[in-house]
Amino acid sequence: MSAPQLQLDFAGTRSRGGPLGVVIAVVGALCLTGVLLQQHSLQGQRQGLELRRDALTGSLRRGQSAESIAGLSSQTAEKTVRELGTPWSQLLAELESASSDETGNIALLSIEPDHAKHRVRVTAEARTLELAIAYVQRLRKADVLHYPMLESHELRADDKDHPVRFQIQADWSDAT
Repeated sequence: MSAPQLQLDFAGTRSRGGPLGVVIAVVGALCLTGVLLQQHSLQGQRQGLELRRDALTGSLRRGQSAESIAGLSSQTAEKTVRELGTPWSQLLAELESASSDETGNIALLSIEPDHAKHRVRVTAEARTLELAIAYVQRLRKADVLHYPMLESHELRADDKDHPVRFQIQADWSDAT
């Protein structure tokens, strides 16, 4: 009697992995693509930052300060803070209410603030000098404006109505 023949197959049959293997391979490929795209994006950002750094260091070597390169200076910042600190709404409301008392006989032409002195200069026109003086009187009752004074006046001969152009100077306070 002979023994049954023994079959040894060391290589075996290869399994293709099935649907789970395909899903894992697709997910891996998507992750690899995402990482490559992110690396490309970061590399572009890095190159941009290096260009900015080189421009800044080159400008600093030429004698420009970092503030001047950025367009900022302490003087500009202080000026901006002063401008924002002007009580524009109250000032304009007071000037408008005083001019509307005479049914539109006062025309405001310009308003020039002096932030350092908390002073404002107003140029306006009235039909008569009496109306201009009455306008100054009404401004003296304002809460925001202090010490309004008629600085100068002139009769406009070049205009057919001959209005009076006048300038007023007044101090302002930071009323709330």
